[in-house]
Amino acid sequence: MMARVCLRRLVILPVLAVVTLSASSGCRSTSKAPVRSDGIRAIWVTRWDFKTKDDVNRIMRECRTSGFNTVLFQVRGNGTVQYRSPLEPWSKEFDGRDPGFDPLAVACKAADDQGLSLHAWVNVMPGWRGKKPPADPRQLYRARADWFWRDAEGRRQPLGWYNSVNPCYPEVRAYLTDVVGDIVSRYDVDGIHLDYIRFPNEWNDSYPKGATVPDYPRDPRTLAMFRKASGHTPETAPHAWKQWRADQVTQLVRQIRSRVKHTDPSVALSAAVGVSPERSREAYFQDSVQWMRENLLDAVYPMNYAGDLSLFEQQMAVWQRIRPQIPVVMGIMFVDRDPELVKAQMASTSRTGAHFAAFAYNGLFERHDLAGRKLRDDSSASRAALRRHVLPIIRRQDQEGFQMALR
Repeated sequence: MMARVCLRRLVILPVLAVVTLSASSGCRSTSKAPVRSDGIRAIWVTRWDFKTKDDVNRIMRECRTSGFNTVLFQVRGNGTVQYRSPLEPWSKEFDGRDPGFDPLAVACKAADDQGLSLHAWVNVMPGWRGKKPPADPRQLYRARADWFWRDAEGRRQPLGWYNSVNPCYPEVRAYLTDVVGDIVSRYDVDGIHLDYIRFPNEWNDSYPKGATVPDYPRDPRTLAMFRKASGHTPETAPHAWKQWRADQVTQLVRQIRSRVKHTDPSVALSAAVGVSPERSREAYFQDSVQWMRENLLDAVYPMNYAGDLSLFEQQMAVWQRIRPQIPVVMGIMFVDRDPELVKAQMASTSRTGAHFAAFAYNGLFERHDLAGRKLRDDSSASRAALRRHVLPIIRRQDQEGFQMALR
């Protein structure tokens, strides 16, 4: 077990002075770091962005010199991981085996050296992703087949995209809580960043063309739990059926929050959420407004990936009307985007709290091969343009403050 040194570098600041969401439960932690007045400048680093220890160290240096202060570092994608876990096997990005170093441990040390806030990014619900079942018998898809969604005919989700575990089962929620708790107990992370903390039930090409996605989960045990809780079936109470499934996801967030804060109260808990809270609740059973009412998160990251400024601002206005008591860190798409659009969207966020998150590191920087050589592709010109036109603004924000940088 690695020793933990609790160094917290970034205090999360309220976005808006007016509060309309009241906290009905939960308790705020107090960070041990000095207050920062320049906002959260976050960047998502995906599990495909690093292969070696040098990659991780370079990523942290580039994030720091680019003006970012928060790194969302992906460590779990699909029931496989990018750190030495006693619970789950290594990811296919590392060929299912220990690469000879611990990426999360290296990231924590490198982030600390660079003065960055390091948040472990966890895909929560996905238990597998691939066109074929995993070869490793320890992987959830094989080891706990009973935990995965089934339709009314008893069939599992088709392979090809994310296959989800069933958060309606108490033992699944307990397991996912253990995964997060293990990270907090053994690594010096500043935060846990939850992604896919919802039902990943959108249509994808693993379903036949023209087919609708089944109304998961319809296994007998889940239906029995719903009937016990409500006295109904999904057919007799469709609204209650939707709400009950959203409640199970919210219960998972509660359990994760409790474990994180019990283990280390200074560790922040955040979540990437759908940009439309209403649609996310209705379609994917992600009730982010309820989470904020209960004070379950320390920051929320709406994924506002609109390809034009007008829609971006319309979607951002929804969050202004909600006016939560926690930072709203607006997610901005950087991959293959016009620098002028990115600059305009960043300017829009400056009017509502000066917090933003760039998706993603690979939209700004090239990946490298195992020998350390840059891997150039059709997006290299786009990355170079963003580095020329957008990074100077982020760097000035780092030095002067957000409003000054945009003048």
